[in-house]
Amino acid sequence: MREALRLAKKAKAAGEVPIGAVVVLGGKVIGRGYNLRTKLQMATQHAEVRAIDRACKKIKSWRLEGAEMYVTLEPCPMCMGAILNARIEKVYFGAYEAKGRSLTNELASANLVNHTVEVQGGVMEKECAEVLTSFFQEMRTREKSKNISP
Repeated sequence: MREALRLAKKAKAAGEVPIGAVVVLGGKVIGRGYNLRTKLQMATQHAEVRAIDRACKKIKSWRLEGAEMYVTLEPCPMCMGAILNARIEKVYFGAYEAKGRSLTNELASANLVNHTVEVQGGVMEKECAEVLTSFFQEMRTREKSKNISP
């Protein structure tokens, strides 16, 4: 999770929503990613999808059976779909989505693609949440200062 957090901070420095993800297989990181939606102007450029893409390229297979993912924020439904399709075995996430992604566990166990995923939330939750909270506080402060008339 520390590596995912490092990647989230890299996203934050780039002005992206600070989410980082890593895919681990056999104790080794095989894929890393962080959000690049804004920079690339592509809706699918979430940390999880980018980490999965890199992991698949690394092992030359779309099947990441036995792999684990560590991500700083509870995955969205799109990312859970990618996780399921890639056959990732376990997902550990840090911060819970404030808007309540109650679908995460439902999607993980729904047998949508003949695969289920074990999910555990709250891993380094405080640290992961802090990066997100500070990003949005700083963003609101910047927006307010733009709107102040001289």
